[in-house]
Amino acid sequence: MSLLVRVRRKAFDEKPVLEGLEFDLGEREIVALVGPSGCGKTTLLKIVGGLDSDYEGMIGWPDGRAPRIGTIFQEPRLLPWRTVRQNLTLVLPPDAHAAAEELLRHLGLWSFRDSFPPTLSLGMARRVAIARAFAIAPELVLLDEPFVSLDPEMAQRSRDVLLEAWRERATSVLLVTHDPVGAAALADRILVLSPRPARIVAEIEVPTAQRRGDRATALQVAAQLEVAVGRHLAQG
Repeated sequence: MSLLVRVRRKAFDEKPVLEGLEFDLGEREIVALVGPSGCGKTTLLKIVGGLDSDYEGMIGWPDGRAPRIGTIFQEPRLLPWRTVRQNLTLVLPPDAHAAAEELLRHLGLWSFRDSFPPTLSLGMARRVAIARAFAIAPELVLLDEPFVSLDPEMAQRSRDVLLEAWRERATSVLLVTHDPVGAAALADRILVLSPRPARIVAEIEVPTAQRRGDRATALQVAAQLEVAVGRHLAQG
C-alpha cells in the first residue's frame, strides 16, 4: 500500500490548522508525526482515516480504494462488558476467530483472554487495543498517542507488543506521538510538524529498519529530532 497525503488547507472557524502539508507513506513503512501540542496531529489522523472530509486537498489510496484501517487511540476503547477475546472477535467474521486467538497467544495476551477490561491495567488494556487493531489484518494502522500516560517501562513493553504485531502482520503505520524516543524506536521516518498552521519542517530517517527497538539508536535519533524542533522554534 502507498498512501499519498496532500492537505492544502484545513481550518476551524476560518483559523487554519493544517496548510501545505504533504507526504507519502510506503507499503509496510512506519512513519511518525511529531510536533507541538495542538498543532493538528490528531486532526490529520482523522482526515487520513476518513473521519473528517472538510478540508482542501486529497488523500490518495492505491487503486482509488480506501484500505482496511485499524485505529489505536489514546484510550483503549474496549467494551467493558466483553472479555479480551470477545473484544477481538467482535470485529471479525467467524472464520477469523482462530487467527485472532493465535494473535493473542503470539502477543503474550492469552492468559488474559477471559478477563474484562475494567480488571486490566492501562498498559495491558492498550496492548489489547493493539491486538484488536491488527486482528482485522489492516492495510493501514493509525495510532494517536497510544503510549501516553504510561511509565517508561510499560511504554517500552507496549511498543514491543506493537512491533511484534507489526512483524506478524506487517502493514503501513502512521503514528502520532509527543515522545521522540518512542518515535525513533518504532519509525522508519519521523516527520516534524510546525505550530499551527502545521506543515512539515523536517524529516529524519531512522537508521536501518532492522534496528527498531534498539535503545541507543532511538536516543541518537531523538537527539536529532530535538535539535530540529528547537531550530524551528528559534526561527519563529
